Amino acid sequence: MEKIMIVEDDMKIAEYLSTHIEKYGYEVTIAKEFEKIMDTFLEIQPKLILLDINLPSFDGYYWCRQIRKVSICPVIFISARTGEMDQVMAIENGGDDFITKPFNPDIVMAKIRSQMRRAYGEYAAKLEERVLIQEGLQFYPERLELRFGNESTQLTKKETDIIESLLERFPRVAGRQDLLAKLWDDQAYVDENTLNVNITRVRNKFQEIGIEDAVETVRGAGYRLRITWKEEKA
Repeated sequence: MEKIMIVEDDMKIAEYLSTHIEKYGYEVTIAKEFEKIMDTFLEIQPKLILLDINLPSFDGYYWCRQIRKVSICPVIFISARTGEMDQVMAIENGGDDFITKPFNPDIVMAKIRSQMRRAYGEYAAKLEERVLIQEGLQFYPERLELRFGNESTQLTKKETDIIESLLERFPRVAGRQDLLAKLWDDQAYVDENTLNVNITRVRNKFQEIGIEDAVETVRGAGYRLRITWKEEKA
């Protein structure tokens, strides 16, 4: 079943949408922790998001920008705001469509199916998924996923960027400054230890799939991938 995520702080509206959408065979998740929208998104990996603008903590524009850093899945804004500038802001911040409240649920479904066709169906661009393979290690940057043998683990966007750099540079060193530039737009405000913390997380991700000592520290230069595993043969 294709997954749809609803980010709406009015639970009556969220439940109403969920009940209607599920009738068409979709699996629906309603976000409950509004300060952890990205955690929920990365956990369930939805095919489409229905996103309100007025939300606790951060607004829908903010969350759409965060989603766009890791995914191109369709985002449909649903809001009581009716101004033209609100619709412009929704599109400018990465949204694909805009529905005003009160809404007709059948129109919502028509827009969902339309966006699904554009993203994944007959209208979708047939792009081959990227995968980087090294001695049986399989890395899927678009999925934020790392696999080895029968084991797999989900990655954050920064972990994905680091592993991608290590694989692309192998057997050369991925320089610290190059990694900082790739991971953060403004290096001036990045603590030196921040990269170290993310490297530690990457090492832990390798350990989760049974690989030890995969990331070597090259003193004064950066980090290098070490092939400490052997390809598993069927």
